[in-house]
Parts: sequence; C-alpha cells; structure tokens
Amino acid sequence: MTKFFLVLHVLAAIVAVGPVTVAASMFPPGARRALADPGDQRAAETLRLLHRICRVYAGLGIAVPVLGFATAMSMGVLSDAWLIASMALTGIAAAVLLALVLPRQEELLEAVEAAAGTDATTEVAATTDTIGTTGTTGAAATTGIAANPRATVRLAMFTGIFNLLWATVTILMIVRPGSTTGA
Repeated sequence: MTKFFLVLHVLAAIVAVGPVTVAASMFPPGARRALADPGDQRAAETLRLLHRICRVYAGLGIAVPVLGFATAMSMGVLSDAWLIASMALTGIAAAVLLALVLPRQEELLEAVEAAAGTDATTEVAATTDTIGTTGTTGAAATTGIAANPRATVRLAMFTGIFNLLWATVTILMIVRPGSTTGA
C-alpha cells in the first residue's frame, strides 16, 4: 500500500503543482506585456488562461499533502524531522499561493481588462508613478495598485518564493535527511 500511495503522491505533485509553478511564473511577464499594450486581446486571453490554470490546479493540489500524509503514515515516518519540515513548508507555500499570488494575479487581470475596455494608454500611464495617485480617472483609478509596474515585480517575487518553497519540499522528499528508510 505504501508504494501505491507514494506513486499517487508523486503523480499528484507532478500533475497539480507543476502547472501552477509554470503558469504562475509566466504570469508576471505576460501581465507586463498586456499592460504595455492594452489593445492586445491575445495577451489578455493568455493572462486569463494562466490565472485559470493557477486557480484550478491549486485546487487539485490539495491531493498532494493528503496523499503525502497517507504515504507517511504507511511508512511510519510522521514524526521524522524532514517530513515535519516539508509539511510546514508545504503549508507556507499554499499560504503564499492563496494569499499573495492568486489575489495579485486577479488584480493585474482586472487592470488589463479595464485597460482594454477604455482608451487606457494614458490612464494606465497616469497611475504608474505611485500607488493610489490622485487625479486619475476611469478604469485606471479603480486599478491603482495593479496598474503600478511594481505590482508585476512583486507578483514575480511572490511567485519565486512559492516556487522556491516547492523546490525545497521536493529536495527534502528526495534526500530525506536523517531518514531511516534509506535515500
């Protein structure tokens, strides 16, 4: 049963977490392109697709820790330090994704859609100096934070943190420092 759970756990990690890490990494440069050319429908469609991939596969990603827990129980390693550390890092990665990455993607997507719906070239440019610049009107005023070019940089940073956390969990799963099950 251990091998069965392990296979499902690894497959779930590949199928669920892999697409999120790739799509989330592609989102910030895509958002910069879409904000630079508000009339580019293809860029906006790409962002919608990348955000949908992140949302859907984040939901499917719950299978990874569930199957990992089942695997750890069947292996009898629930109290091992490497596993506790990887569970904590998995929780932090999920929190980063849910609290920092996905909401910022939504903000940027709204900004792109708002800019595409108006003659937003000048309006978006008006908000790029600081968050909440006064004197802006229209769609750009409602997207203040998202229209700021630093928003894509922050999103890229949070995405990088998410990806780094998952890479660390993967390394812990392979190396298993201190494990008696053999690595």
